Amino acid sequence: MSKLSSIKKVAVVGAGTMGQGIAQVCAMAGLDVILYDLNSDMLAKALVSVERNLDKGIERGKVSEQLKNDTLARLTTVSSEDLLVADLIIEAIVEKLEIKQSLFQKLEAINSEHTILASNTSSIPITRIAAGLKRPQNFVGMHFFNPAHIMKLVEVISGAATDKVVAQTVYDLAKKLGKVPVHAQDAPGFIVNRVARHFYVEGLKVLEESVSDVNGIDRLVESSGFKMGPFRLMDLIGVDTNYSVTESMFNAFHQDSKFRPSRIQQQKVDAGHHGRKSARGFYEYD
Repeated sequence: MSKLSSIKKVAVVGAGTMGQGIAQVCAMAGLDVILYDLNSDMLAKALVSVERNLDKGIERGKVSEQLKNDTLARLTTVSSEDLLVADLIIEAIVEKLEIKQSLFQKLEAINSEHTILASNTSSIPITRIAAGLKRPQNFVGMHFFNPAHIMKLVEVISGAATDKVVAQTVYDLAKKLGKVPVHAQDAPGFIVNRVARHFYVEGLKVLEESVSDVNGIDRLVESSGFKMGPFRLMDLIGVDTNYSVTESMFNAFHQDSKFRPSRIQQQKVDAGHHGRKSARGFYEYD
């Protein structure tokens, strides 16, 4: 059973790389979208980025001028939490449990009992985020992958209290967005990040041990059939985001050494070398 027909208006919290991509795909699918961020500069940059993505789609023959105009018309930006009232609210903010919990408690208080609350978290247990809510049955994980307007996979994660109808509604919505959704149960890293974590961690260990350099490791992996090596992929995702997920996984598995975050990656984060978005990560970009 699903209540997809009840989802008309979506709010996206966080106008960073993931939030703007999620907002774009929702608006392209015909939904009214509110994109929220405390930082008005981030909202302005998000709109520019969405329009640039749509223009690229037009160049490739995948988006029409009409779809571009309709998408932008459906997208509204706000910088007040009080305006975050919708049928579905998707959070795409920093990977900090306490911040997410506080946000969702505020959102639950100003929305109806039917509003679905979803987190784009890539590693924090859904059950823990929902722990302080009055209606944890309305809470679900909806994990997109970067870049959200291109990548097809969406993990739909059910916490201990998630209503099956809520999970199915979000699953069906992901299909409406043109995605390929997969149901997952609540576990550290869910499916993709648990499987893929060692793709990054082992690559960093090889680098730490001076077996090869960044370019050498990437070239070897790419020659084996992968589209991107671990370092090029970390730069695309965001070195800081990737490091945060590794830290979360490390703690979730009680400091199991196989998930240990890399000192080299931490230095990159501390230096502000966050990858493509900062023009410098493991590689430098124009």
